[in-house]
Amino acid sequence: METESEPYVRLATLRQLHRVVAELNTARSLADTLQTVVDGIVVGLGYELACVNLVRPDGDLVVAAFAGDPAAEALITGRVGSRASWERRLTMGENWDGLRFIPHTEGWVLMEDDVPQWHTDGPDPRFEDEWHPEDRLYAPMYASGGELLGVISVDRPRNGRRPGAWGREALQMYAFQAAIAISNARLRANMQRALVRLEREQQALRASEESFRQAFEYAPSGMAIAEMGGDQHGRLLRTNDALCRLLGRPASVLRRYSFSDLVHPEDIGTLLRTSAEGGRAELRLGRRDGTYVWVSLRNSVVADAADGPRFLLTHVEDIEERKRHELQLAHRASHDSLTGLPNSAELRARLGARLCRRPQSVRATAVEALDAAFEGRDGYDGHTGHVGHDGLPVGAEAGGAGEHGFHPDGPDRFPGADPFEFPGAPPPAPSDGPYDHHVHTVAPATDIDDGTKGLAVLFCDLDGFKSINDRFGHHTGDAVLIEVARRLTTGVRDGDTVARLGGDEFVVLADGLGAADAADLAVRLRNAIIPPIRVDGRAVRVGASFGIGWASCGMSADEVLRSADQRMYIEKRSRSKAHRRAG
Repeated sequence: METESEPYVRLATLRQLHRVVAELNTARSLADTLQTVVDGIVVGLGYELACVNLVRPDGDLVVAAFAGDPAAEALITGRVGSRASWERRLTMGENWDGLRFIPHTEGWVLMEDDVPQWHTDGPDPRFEDEWHPEDRLYAPMYASGGELLGVISVDRPRNGRRPGAWGREALQMYAFQAAIAISNARLRANMQRALVRLEREQQALRASEESFRQAFEYAPSGMAIAEMGGDQHGRLLRTNDALCRLLGRPASVLRRYSFSDLVHPEDIGTLLRTSAEGGRAELRLGRRDGTYVWVSLRNSVVADAADGPRFLLTHVEDIEERKRHELQLAHRASHDSLTGLPNSAELRARLGARLCRRPQSVRATAVEALDAAFEGRDGYDGHTGHVGHDGLPVGAEAGGAGEHGFHPDGPDRFPGADPFEFPGAPPPAPSDGPYDHHVHTVAPATDIDDGTKGLAVLFCDLDGFKSINDRFGHHTGDAVLIEVARRLTTGVRDGDTVARLGGDEFVVLADGLGAADAADLAVRLRNAIIPPIRVDGRAVRVGASFGIGWASCGMSADEVLRSADQRMYIEKRSRSKAHRRAG
């Protein structure tokens, strides 16, 4: 029997406590540590039964280890008790300096709760300090921060008596050391799991990097990694073989450039407008031989979770063939398939681009415009062109009205007056937009050459072409049309347009010509068409009739072409058939 007067009992217990605590530090895993805790209680502290109830992440306690009775171990190991039931037990009974003892006289109320428990048979105690089979003794274990780790439950002391002061202190000290061992085991387990997870992540990262490297290096289309931000923004850091082959430059040379250094000058704006994240652009990049190739750029950002965007990954796809096909389709849609000249739709588009809906306001001189504006005002003499006492100069050429009746200095030149509202001037046509920056197309006078230059529209109809088609077939007729188209193209300036309307009708647009210039051009083109055309060893001849029309703002493209067509028929009827064939 343990008493304070038996120091050898204390010494023996202390030795046992030291040995079982040392065993706690040898366990490696959390499961081994928990089993060592209960085994140490049975072996070293003199109890026949012991178990550890460990707190789970959800707060409930599970029987994690048991020692002393295999049958009881199989019965309750792994079973769970609610946190509320355990909190109730740890507040009942007697507090033994951190231990909680619930005598059988109070513990009967706990028989029906959900805490796993076992029952041992035995006689009722004969002495006051004798252990009853339904007595309960718990040793809570707390972490360094005061958090509950678990509860040690013990039963049936070997001496059959309730533990004295020294036995209680030994159990309390052991519970304290067990809490440290369990915390360390948990820490080791967490570290091991973290190391395993880190190793898996590193393996996945290495696999991902290798996969990216292979996908980058062996991609069939071009790939590039460029810097983001800073002074070197856009500089190429890495390129794959496909991009090097596409641009005809080795990777070591490409690292000296950025895409802005390689892009076609006309496409630099497209490149700068392309966003970094998910941006797409179709532009031309320069090859080593000085040529350009059409590519499609698609950007994505390689981001770092800590530092944000780091690099720009650009996918470069060769679309030269598609672009060539698109240009061919566009050319076919806008050009005649036989002669290669612009077709009727393209001719009308080019002509319509030069015309606006505002008609030309015919005004003789600037002086006449101001005469009409100021006629009847005091102090103004319209015949002399002078202003009386108000001192406004009106005869200066720079201060006159423009071609369309508006003053070049705007409304502020005459406060309160609309520059388009001169008395006697025709009102302007409604407009869809501003024309201040539009160069208006005007028609020169047809009766006299006053030096005005305009956009001449020469409507050409071949004479004698139908008979060639009828006599020699369409093959010869097509050859004649191709040769006429070539001669017309050769006879005009680089900026002029030669188009085929269809059949044997052609139209020439020549800007910046006066009336005499247009007439001379028609004669030159007629003389170029007259010489014989050899087809399959046979010489054939056609003539040409020209009608000269003039494009002017306020007219539509169809109206301009109709006017030139009418003049052509007038010119054709004015000449005999033989004369037409002779040119």
